[in-house]
Amino acid sequence: MTQQTYEVVQHDEGWAYKVGDVYSETFPTHDAAREAAEAAARRQEQLSSDPAVIEYEDADGEWHREVASGDDHPQTDVEDETAGAR
Repeated sequence: MTQQTYEVVQHDEGWAYKVGDVYSETFPTHDAAREAAEAAARRQEQLSSDPAVIEYEDADGEWHREVASGDDHPQTDVEDETAGAR
């Protein structure tokens, strides 16, 4: 299972959360950005999809076929750039 971190950071004269290099919209307060990050993290953990067949070619030119269960969503957490900033 993969890990996905929602990080609350200062951004564009306000606060935002980001995942990797992608920022959310800007919020006027740290608390608003943290609440949005926590809501997004909860939604991500609840996502699921139908099973799907995945076919791919490896580096040796061999083809593989697997079934993705659709319920292998990432674990999430929320971190603050500035601990205790509110």
